[in-house]
Amino acid sequence: MRGFTARSISRLVLGASTLAIAAVPGLAYAQDAASTAGNPGPAETQTAPATDAASPAETTEDVVVTGIRASLRASIDLKRDAQGVVDAISAEDIGKFPDTNLAESLQRITGVSIDRSNGEGQFVTVRGFGPEYNLVVLNGRQMPTSTIGDGNGAPGSRSFDFANLASEGVAALEVYKSGRATVPSGGIGSTINIRTPRPFDKMGLRGSIAARGVIDTSQNGKNDITPEVSGIISDTFADGRIGVLVTGAYQKRNFSVNTASAGWRDGYLGNENNWGSLAQPGTPGAANITNRPDATDVYQVPQNGSYDFADGKRERINGQAVLQFRPIDELTATVDYTYSRNRVNVRDNSVGIWYNHNNTSSSWTDGPVAGPVFYSETFGPNEAKDLSYSAAQTAYQSENKSIGGNLTWEAPGGVTVALDAHHSTAQSNPTSKYGNSNSLGTAVFGVRTQTLNFDNDLPVMSYTMQPGIDPLNAALITPTGSAFRNSFFRDRINQVQLKGHYDHDGGFLDSLDFGVQYTDNKVRSAYSVLQNDTWGGTGGDSAAQRAAAAALLPDDIFKLTSIPNLFKGLSGANDPSIVQQFYSFDFERVVGLLDNAYKICGGDGDCRIPFTTDSRVREKTVSPYFQFNGKFDLLAGTGHLIAGIRYENTNVLASALVPTPSGARQNSQNEFNILFTGSGFTTYKGTYENWLPSVDIDIQPIRDVKLRASYSHTITRSDYNNLQGGLNLDTLFRPGNGAGVGAFGNGTGRLGNPNLIPYKSKNIDLSAEWYYGNESYISVGYFHKDVSNYIGSTQVNTIVPAVTTPLGGPRYQAAIAALGANATFGQIRDYFAANYPGSVVNGTIIAQPNDPAVNFVISTPFNSDQTAAVNGFEFAIQHNFWDTGFGTILNYTIVNGNRKYDNTLPSTVSQFAITGLSDSANAVLFFDKYGFQARAAYNWRKGYLSGAGTNPTYINTYGQLDASASYAITPNIAVFGEAINLTGSDRGGHLRSERNITFATKQDARYSAGVRFTF
Repeated sequence: MRGFTARSISRLVLGASTLAIAAVPGLAYAQDAASTAGNPGPAETQTAPATDAASPAETTEDVVVTGIRASLRASIDLKRDAQGVVDAISAEDIGKFPDTNLAESLQRITGVSIDRSNGEGQFVTVRGFGPEYNLVVLNGRQMPTSTIGDGNGAPGSRSFDFANLASEGVAALEVYKSGRATVPSGGIGSTINIRTPRPFDKMGLRGSIAARGVIDTSQNGKNDITPEVSGIISDTFADGRIGVLVTGAYQKRNFSVNTASAGWRDGYLGNENNWGSLAQPGTPGAANITNRPDATDVYQVPQNGSYDFADGKRERINGQAVLQFRPIDELTATVDYTYSRNRVNVRDNSVGIWYNHNNTSSSWTDGPVAGPVFYSETFGPNEAKDLSYSAAQTAYQSENKSIGGNLTWEAPGGVTVALDAHHSTAQSNPTSKYGNSNSLGTAVFGVRTQTLNFDNDLPVMSYTMQPGIDPLNAALITPTGSAFRNSFFRDRINQVQLKGHYDHDGGFLDSLDFGVQYTDNKVRSAYSVLQNDTWGGTGGDSAAQRAAAAALLPDDIFKLTSIPNLFKGLSGANDPSIVQQFYSFDFERVVGLLDNAYKICGGDGDCRIPFTTDSRVREKTVSPYFQFNGKFDLLAGTGHLIAGIRYENTNVLASALVPTPSGARQNSQNEFNILFTGSGFTTYKGTYENWLPSVDIDIQPIRDVKLRASYSHTITRSDYNNLQGGLNLDTLFRPGNGAGVGAFGNGTGRLGNPNLIPYKSKNIDLSAEWYYGNESYISVGYFHKDVSNYIGSTQVNTIVPAVTTPLGGPRYQAAIAALGANATFGQIRDYFAANYPGSVVNGTIIAQPNDPAVNFVISTPFNSDQTAAVNGFEFAIQHNFWDTGFGTILNYTIVNGNRKYDNTLPSTVSQFAITGLSDSANAVLFFDKYGFQARAAYNWRKGYLSGAGTNPTYINTYGQLDASASYAITPNIAVFGEAINLTGSDRGGHLRSERNITFATKQDARYSAGVRFTF
């Protein structure tokens, strides 16, 4: 294209993403972090303030080439000059980060993979270590984290949610894979530094404004176009002594998530004879089992199945303001304020079935882990089995605020001193009077048969009804139970860092880094649930009571929804036996009607109740460090040796408000609830210390080849739930086994432990890199991690005084003697009501002090003697095809661990396994020439173990193709487009067998297009 110069190319707005797989060069992290808060970092261009009217800085413009090829060339230089294992992604230009989601950018780095939520990247896994094992810092400062989502229970994760941050205000992402004394502790997998721009990064007035429209094709029946607007402006004045920078971003997205789910019982052995297990040979029901699992085979039976259709909205606002002042050349002061808010509102409707495990039929694959082909159950006309139509709403926001200051002084004698402090908060809370997560059930009673078939990616759910009952007759829909969950999480961090750096002139000693860091981390996590366990019918389960409740709901409140087309593309969606239609309904209207009639929320419409769980954790950490940085001449070039030590002392104070149990009630044949009255605080203390050494060395044996070796100790602290200082009992408990411990009931609960010490990893990293061209290189790396102090869980059987169960009590025995051993719950309840006044309240049987005690299995965390070894290889190649404009980036990571889950062992056998380990790969093809840029990027992650409790949980192998392109209309204006998940890859997961499907989620492409103006 005639007329384009290097200068003009630098101004082009290029929407194609660039993968800058690069390491930050070798000065200590303390200096890097200080630079991000005060001076330009190593990946930035610095222009010194003018000191003479005729200086070249005033008369000569810098020529900076931006774009994919220029960015990758700079990445090679950065990687070549680095010490330790550090990768980075840099913005192509001011306000232009490669991807619109930071997590999706990070997944392009070798060894980094992500977890997605609602079709967007959310959490990051590095070298197989999940989000809780990675520390995220902002400009070298430890950031608070908060998320509540749609969880059931008090939140307590340390995982950083990248969905809260827009990418437009980010200059670079730096991933420290090996430990270093100057790097804050907390990440066994990595420490990720989010670096934001500063006005002194480049002098003068500059900025950009971008606007785009987004279409998410996952929307059910809609094609809404939503806006994304961002801008950044930076200016310096007063002869370069003062700088101001302001960024802002607003994003709105509408989406849908359609998911088929199945819940499962624990893993049984083929010779077990427990509630839920398959009928033994020679007993009634055995003839209905095809290819029954052998005595030593393990299998799981489904507990429930559902199809869920969620329509959501996400609104994100980000902003930052930075003021820098340089009164003299040697002193720089920086004050910055960062704000982000991510608001999510999701409405869900579903159709579902639940199993009672009585008159069942099934078919199975061969063992040793037998998977179901199908699982069915038949019900009699008097059982009033329900077909569930449910609705839910998830509504919450996460808000982050950070104000910080930095003072950097370049003192005489090669000494640089930086004082950095910040006050930062992260808070997540509901934005609805129904809480952040809830569910409201309705049902049509009269299911005759129900089946789940697992021959396809999509579990095929089907049912038949008793004669004369039409499940699509809206007049038969009866309101049932409900749950309104109210969660709250707040994390506040006050941190002060004093850092020093000394540059030595000549000799083996190159520089020294030293400093101390004080961190005060204060966390509050709270939760309550208002649950109405009236699953047999709100107001009662007699025919008359159900009819009265059903009459409250007018027919126009329901909407008939077709199912197969909502799962289009998933195998099984076209199965003729699949549920074809169901009724969705207006959640708010139904809650209002039921609250008015039955006071399910107390009659005032606000379904949030005071917190019954309220946990407070406070950690205070002091961290002094010292690091020696040396250099030497060896073979073909200069080598470097970095050795350091970091000491950490942490004190923990944990207290918790927990509800006081006062009794129990029986809701149905196999469901019991604890009753609570009042609450109280309990407090515990803990303390620990760590010495964290690190050594890095690199040499150049021949020209353009670099060899590296690193050894370090790193830690990851326990999540907050494990540290909380109170005993929490689960509201729901089940019938016992009929003899011994828990004969008449088994409850569960948890007790935290603030004396937990962190996970500790001893790390070895080796790598070799060959830079065979200006924009091309090949690298191979090996890593090994020995991890100790794993947190296990031990279980203690105990009796909670006040909690008894009607089952097996004197009244229950009298009822059985009068009614017979096969009496139903309804018959027994009616007997209680007739013979024991006051013993039945709202359709439930209230336990009495002389009833049998409930056994509680209390889980408490502890540092086990279990250890694990994780190792792997990282391969990367970056290659440009001469002067064609085409290039490619390929990387592959192999991760192995010595602790794997054995699916052939039943749930009664406790197992220790490492979660998150999986191979991953990226393949990127790009073009950058003539003002046009394009990129196609495929990201792949092999299936992995995501949870390892009594049953394993696996996420299936997943690959996603993204594409983007841009064209420069003028040197200052460009148009761009982007496609995320271009081929509509779907996600899924399973338990022990691939047929134990836990979820199958339909995903579709997301497209955006826009324009960007730079100046």
